[in-house]
Amino acid sequence: MPFQRFVQTGRIAKCSAGPLKGRLVAIVDVVDQNRVLVDGPLTGVPRQECRLNNLHLTKYRIKFPYTAPTRIVRKAWQESDLKSQWKVSSWSQKAQNICKRSQLNDFDRFKCVDNCVQCIKETNQGR
Repeated sequence: MPFQRFVQTGRIAKCSAGPLKGRLVAIVDVVDQNRVLVDGPLTGVPRQECRLNNLHLTKYRIKFPYTAPTRIVRKAWQESDLKSQWKVSSWSQKAQNICKRSQLNDFDRFKCVDNCVQCIKETNQGR
């Protein structure tokens, strides 16, 4: 199967490092082989250069002209309804689950393990 996620104008990416970690951005322009100009008008990311090593490309792409200003990127982002598409993706759901688990305290973790043990006991009794 050929490669599907190209570095191109309009490609949505998720930041993987730095202060923008976890935020979605749109690639506006390719600066060189290692850097791109990104903008995230609805995710609170100002227009800036970002290294490709710090981005994970997603399957989503929105259409806007090459080097479009922020207002046009914002309009295209809203029209594509990207936020709802991202919320139902397995990538987003996995990230939300990781965030929830990292915020559990000791007693919450105990309750999770206890629920798992009870579930296993119930399935074993049915045999």
